[in-house]
Amino acid sequence: MEHKVKKSAYISIQELATILGISRVAVFKRVKKGQIPAQKIGRSYVVSVEDVEDIVGGSSSGILTDEKKGEINHAIKKVVKEYGETLRLLGKE
Repeated sequence: MEHKVKKSAYISIQELATILGISRVAVFKRVKKGQIPAQKIGRSYVVSVEDVEDIVGGSSSGILTDEKKGEINHAIKKVVKEYGETLRLLGKE
């Protein structure tokens, strides 16, 4: 009977932070919220390479889709509607 060993490559939280262009603390916060799947090995957290590919290639990759553009435009219209006068006054300063 053969035992197939599945090797998984892992990267550290610091390496993931560098890849994502955010701070190490921000990555830890996302891990604690469950937004980034991580495993604790000893005293350190690590993220598997497969999960990194999903994170970087997924919705958090920074690619601006038409859906995201629509959400942004909707948010801008809402803010201008609610705070238009305040924004105009702040723009004069």
